[in-house]
Amino acid sequence: MSRREATTAPHQPLWPPTDGAFRRSEMTAVLGRGDTTWQRAGSEVLRWAVKTRSGFSVSSPWPVVPGERLTVTATVLGLTVAEPVEVVAVVEQPERIGFSYRTRPGHPVRGEEAFIVHRDGDTVLITVRSLTRAASSQPWRALFPLLLVAQRIVRRRYLRALRQ
Repeated sequence: MSRREATTAPHQPLWPPTDGAFRRSEMTAVLGRGDTTWQRAGSEVLRWAVKTRSGFSVSSPWPVVPGERLTVTATVLGLTVAEPVEVVAVVEQPERIGFSYRTRPGHPVRGEEAFIVHRDGDTVLITVRSLTRAASSQPWRALFPLLLVAQRIVRRRYLRALRQ
C-alpha cells in the first residue's frame, strides 16, 4: 500500500481535510526531550507499544509493515474483542516516525488511526489521528455511542503510552 492511501496522512505534519462522514480527532502530547527519547519512542511506536501499553494485545510481535493484516485484541469487563486491522502506511523520516492502520470487517468501528512520533527542535511529541464511524454490522452499530466514550479514554492512554 502506498502512503497516499492512508487518510490519516502520518507522513504529513499538517493533516489535510478528510471525508466528513467520519468523526475526526487529532491529539498531541509531549513525550520528552533529546535524542535518547527520540530513538526510544521512534523504535517503540513501530513495534505497537502505543497499543500494548494502552491495554491491547497485538497478534504480531514484529515491527509494523505496510499491507500487514493482523488482529488487535481488547479485553473489557471480561469480554475479549478482536479488532481486525491492516497497516496502510509506515513513515520513517529524520523528524517523523509512525504508522497508520485501517479497520477491517469485524472491527467494532470503521475508520483509520495513526500514531506519529515527531520532533519540534529538541522536543519529542506523539500525535494520534483517527477517523471513526459506526461499523455496519450489529451489535457494534448499536453500541457505537458507548464505543465513542471508550475511544476518548483510550486516546488519552495512547498519549501517555510512550512516556518514560
